[in-house]
Amino acid sequence: MNRAVMTLAAAVLTSLFTQAVRAETIKVGATSGPHAQILEVVKQNAAKEGLTLEIVEFSDYIQPNAALAAGDLQANSYQHQPFLNAQIKARGYDIVPVGKTALFPIAFYSKRYKTLAEVPAGATVALPNDPSNEARTLLLLESAGLVKLKPGAGVTATPVDIIDNPKKFKFIELEAPQLARALQDVDLGAINTNYAIEAKLNPKRDALLLEGPQSQYICEIVVRRQDADKPWVKTLVAAYQQDNVRAFIDKTFNGAGLAGW
Repeated sequence: MNRAVMTLAAAVLTSLFTQAVRAETIKVGATSGPHAQILEVVKQNAAKEGLTLEIVEFSDYIQPNAALAAGDLQANSYQHQPFLNAQIKARGYDIVPVGKTALFPIAFYSKRYKTLAEVPAGATVALPNDPSNEARTLLLLESAGLVKLKPGAGVTATPVDIIDNPKKFKFIELEAPQLARALQDVDLGAINTNYAIEAKLNPKRDALLLEGPQSQYICEIVVRRQDADKPWVKTLVAAYQQDNVRAFIDKTFNGAGLAGW
């Protein structure tokens, strides 16, 4: 076979491979609300590169990883690294982060009080019961001087690790989706932004205590380890990390969500 024929054959194979990649369709899981909304913009970007996204929405934080690990999804976009680490440790998932997405600061809200200073001693404080987000809220309380945690507790902290509780807060643990509904029954509650927005709460306007932009809890696109090097993964991440997605986050969430890349 002469060089010209070999070059032509290589070009044909490359073209066929590119077309196969460009014709690919994947299912991407996300929690309802902000993460799913952002994916609608990402979907348009991906389509321009020939990658079709089918967005599958979930109402909790557990099922998107279970579905991904089972192969019912090819990717998900909703969780930060500490939550992912906790899920992998607890459930043995072989899934990995491949690209940063957005930060949705967690915050404390109250239906009874207008400022944090008004929250009385002995107040009942509701926290999310998943390990990573519970630790996240305790670290936020510590940053405000409301509790002190055992040295080294960090991203695995629980109420058991509180070594100083000057206002004698009483902590209760609830499923994250329940926290907004439970707000009327407690003095103070920590709510993830996606659930806060669904409950018509605006973190910038309504939060008594809000996580800052330097948080370690930036969310990630996650895939199965066996897929991490596939071409569509690079296309998906690039479709997310675009200026029009950043602009959508800034405009839609008005500071309640921040681009994390």
